[in-house]
Amino acid sequence: MLERVGIGYDVHRLVKGRKLFLGGVEIPHIKGLQGHSDADAVLHAICDAILGALGEGDIGEHFPDTDPALKDISSTKLLEQVFQRAVDQGFRVVNVDTVILAQEPNLKRYKQQMRSHIARILSLDEDRVNIKATTHEGLGSIGRAEGIAAQAAVLLVKK
Repeated sequence: MLERVGIGYDVHRLVKGRKLFLGGVEIPHIKGLQGHSDADAVLHAICDAILGALGEGDIGEHFPDTDPALKDISSTKLLEQVFQRAVDQGFRVVNVDTVILAQEPNLKRYKQQMRSHIARILSLDEDRVNIKATTHEGLGSIGRAEGIAAQAAVLLVKK
């Protein structure tokens, strides 16, 4: 059995006039994340973690922000494509662990929805997906609520 671990990180600036998506869930907020796609930092970090475990670079290499076909695309679709790459190579996801770094909004009541959404995409039981959220205690750009970041770790296994 072959096991591979990948880590991912993503950060986006908060701006007015955009919807906020995290973990595939629309979160009511006065600002959203700026990006070429819907800028879902959580799903982007998971994509990078899977791609890292596969040894296949990062999300920007596979889905460049210069591709007009990807403008405002749902990050759910990106994660589905990255997951399919893993499946096509004979891997399955064992578990996903994420942490969201956001001063605002408070994400506590949305974590279960994110967990369910991610588990469905990756064909996992929900107990194999963990979502954590923390603030930056007012420190730095995230602490000033200028942006939101996410980190993810993924374990893949191939029989």
